[in-house]
Amino acid sequence: MRAPLRTVAIVGFVAFLAGCGGRSASPAAFSTPGASPSTAVTGADALGRGPARPTPTATPSRAPAGCSGQLPADNVWRADVSKLPVHPRSAAMVASIGAGAAVHPDFGSGTYEGAPIGIPVTTVPAGQKKVTVSFEYASESDKGPYPIPANAKIEGGPQADGDRHVIAFDRSACKVYELFSAFPQGGGWRAGSGAVFDLRSDKLRPAGWTSADASGLSIFAGLVRYEEVAAGRIDHAIRITVPKTRSGYTWPATHSASSATDAGLPQLGQRLRLKASVNTSSMPKQARIVADAMKRYGVIVADHGSAWFISGAPDDHWDNDALRALKSLTGSDFEVVDTSGLVVSKTSGAVKRP
Repeated sequence: MRAPLRTVAIVGFVAFLAGCGGRSASPAAFSTPGASPSTAVTGADALGRGPARPTPTATPSRAPAGCSGQLPADNVWRADVSKLPVHPRSAAMVASIGAGAAVHPDFGSGTYEGAPIGIPVTTVPAGQKKVTVSFEYASESDKGPYPIPANAKIEGGPQADGDRHVIAFDRSACKVYELFSAFPQGGGWRAGSGAVFDLRSDKLRPAGWTSADASGLSIFAGLVRYEEVAAGRIDHAIRITVPKTRSGYTWPATHSASSATDAGLPQLGQRLRLKASVNTSSMPKQARIVADAMKRYGVIVADHGSAWFISGAPDDHWDNDALRALKSLTGSDFEVVDTSGLVVSKTSGAVKRP
């Protein structure tokens, strides 16, 4: 999360959730968790960005039989990390995030103050009109135009003052278009930053480039979506936020948003997994499927925010009471894994075959 553009999280809402017997509402869906002076990030500029770099060339892609809404099967987001070695600094990194802090499912059904709970995805039809997007950080944003309609869903709702992510999924083109701090402007949009991801490609963004997320990664790739849980399985890593990271980034991330040098802090792109020893069998089905995915595919540190907030898309089919079972998990149930053995190329998200 980029602290200069965020609001302070609403104090006391966690207490509200603890006493709520009905639907739970996620504070991150309408506010800015972790965006306090103590967790503000620094760097080359307010967002930790470096000097301008040339616009990337078009991403080469493979032609699939169809578009499942997933990155390629050999992509790092879809890599099974259940057998990878534990990172030597795992304990220190988990402690820095919060070993005693509970996992928080940052998605659900219903609304809070009129806003959907989670990061919404707008699916656009083939031939959706593309519009101009102006960027505050144009040097690290894909120019577009973007096929984002004027009524696209905004994280936190139209009046939100938080991250205001906008994600447009064009299934016909097998691409996702993602914006950070997005506002309608004339016939188009203005945003802090933006990125286009070809779901048929493993190519990463250029080194040092952000995206709509601080890590330079796709937000869409790491969202828990109801359609996956309804099918009985999530087969990718899940996006997660942490309060603070150290400078630099860990593959597959391409961007740093911190100047901290403490080796006990995780980096953007760091991969963690739920320990195999954690018993998930008694969890309600929706929560169990999410937890089991975190055992097999893990979570990827994608942005700054509240500790152990896992990201998903809102859907009226979510059972918020069932999802609340994920809060029984704490940081001590996780371990950082060493993904260096998966790397084929620092410019590619493809992983080595076993």
